[in-house]
Amino acid sequence: MSYQLPNLAYSYEALEPVISAEIMRLHHTKHHQAYVNNLNAALESYKKAEEKNDLQAMIALEPAIRFNGGGHVNHSLFWTNLAPQDQGGGGEPTGDLMHHLEEQFGFFDNFIDRFSAAAVGIQGSGWAFLGFNKITGKLVIATTANQDPLSTQGLIPLLGVDVWEHAYYLQYKNVRAEYVKAIWGIINWSNVAARYNAARATCSSCSCK
Repeated sequence: MSYQLPNLAYSYEALEPVISAEIMRLHHTKHHQAYVNNLNAALESYKKAEEKNDLQAMIALEPAIRFNGGGHVNHSLFWTNLAPQDQGGGGEPTGDLMHHLEEQFGFFDNFIDRFSAAAVGIQGSGWAFLGFNKITGKLVIATTANQDPLSTQGLIPLLGVDVWEHAYYLQYKNVRAEYVKAIWGIINWSNVAARYNAARATCSSCSCK
C-alpha cells in the first residue's frame, strides 16, 4: 500500500494572516507531496531489494526512507496541529493538558517561551515538538534535525512546529522568531489535547493516570 498526501481540514487561505495561502499551497502540494512520492519510491525499491535478499541495497535505502518517511509523518501531524482562528485556532489549552503544562512549566507563558526558544534555536532545518514520555508520564520539549520524527527519541508527538525555511521564508524572510511567535495564534489546542489524552492512556507511570 502506497502512502498518500492527506487532505487539509481547511483551505489554503484559512490560516492567513499567520501563514499565507501561497506558502500553504506550496508547502502542502509541493514539499509534502515530494516526501510522499519519494517515500513510496524508496519503499518500492526496498521491497525489490528485500525480494532479492540484497542486504546492502536495503541498508543503502534506509536514509531515504527515514528522511522522506519522517517528512510525511511530521507534516501529517503539523497540518492537524493548526486551525483557522475562527475555527478554534489560537488561545490556550484547557483541562488536563493545561493542568499538566502548568504543573511542569509553572505558567503557560513559560511553556510558550521555552518551546519558542527551542524552535528558534534550531541550527539549520528541523522541527520543534511537544512530546509525551509514556514511561515517565512527563511532557517534553524536544527538537529534531531535518525530518527526523520524534519517535526517534522514544517520545509520542503531540505538537510539532516546522522550522524549515520553506514553512515561512516567503512571508517572514529570515526572521524565524517572528514566524514562531505568530504561529501560536493558529495552534489547534483541541487536536493537541486529543493527542495528549490518547498518549496518556499508554503511559506506564501511575502518576499520570
